Amino acid sequence: MLSELVSRTRRNHALEHATINVLSEKHKNFSAQGNSSHRGFYLNIYGDIPEQDVVAAVEEAHNRMKQGEEHLALHPNCGTVLLTTSTMAALAAHAMFGLEQRRQRRSSLSPSVLFNALPAAVLAVTVTLIISRPLGMALQAYVTTDGHLGDLRVRQVRRIAPSVITRLFQLLLGQAGNQEVRAYHVETTE
Repeated sequence: MLSELVSRTRRNHALEHATINVLSEKHKNFSAQGNSSHRGFYLNIYGDIPEQDVVAAVEEAHNRMKQGEEHLALHPNCGTVLLTTSTMAALAAHAMFGLEQRRQRRSSLSPSVLFNALPAAVLAVTVTLIISRPLGMALQAYVTTDGHLGDLRVRQVRRIAPSVITRLFQLLLGQAGNQEVRAYHVETTE
């Protein structure tokens, strides 16, 4: 039961990304954010994309993935990549400060520890930023998405009212001046 829920969520996550990738092929100057569950996915579009284009993109993404275009399941701005990058960067900085604290035999972070470790921490974070993106993409490919949709079908695409979370992402994505926000729920079934 749990493995089926995880599998469905991973495949819906893949279809969510594929939909955004298809939309990106046809439209410019928009942002998108989504989240997936075992029942489908929510998709928030920040920009002027007509509803029929969103519905068509979901259908095209599904068809193309079923025809073998599993690469559409991956997206470089996925939360998996962002989470991997931020976690690795935080750990790299923490490690450098910890090593300097140990080198100075200090029991706490002092200004001396912070000042002396800062160049190493910046270098460690920079290296981490370079290597974390491919690692995040690999995690996305093998853990959080599944480009093989199997029997997954799109049941319906319906427009819904933007949620508070949608509005929060509108601010975070720098789209506050853009009043054109559309939210959709894409329901899937097997």
